[in-house]
Amino acid sequence: MSNKIERLQINFKTLEQFQQFSGYGLQELSMLEDLESNLIDNEFQSPFYGIYLGKALIARLSLYTHKTEKEEIIEINKMEVLPYYQKNGYGKELVAFAKSFNKPIKTIPRANSNEFWKKQGFTETDSEYVIWQPK
Repeated sequence: MSNKIERLQINFKTLEQFQQFSGYGLQELSMLEDLESNLIDNEFQSPFYGIYLGKALIARLSLYTHKTEKEEIIEINKMEVLPYYQKNGYGKELVAFAKSFNKPIKTIPRANSNEFWKKQGFTETDSEYVIWQPK
């Protein structure tokens, strides 16, 4: 399975598409507030990426880059696949997309997702984060 993952625009259409996720995801996964807070700033480069099936947004994530003294680290801040499309590899594709930047990745696993992250090559740390390191 290889779907096109594209950067989502920060606009009212994307805001409308995000609303379909709000009823399904955990409150901490809601990207709606992030999008609304960035809606005014046209110069802002969207951190949101998604997979469309036809015209329907079925999976999404937000990626933020943090610079440390040594390197840049990507943080998968939020990731979600609509329930009907779960267990079809879309989450795995989103993670593979993040890995394609070939930078360390960190994320905080949400409820009952530790096994998913382990299968994607992430390892536990002393903090709440799991980390993936490029080879």
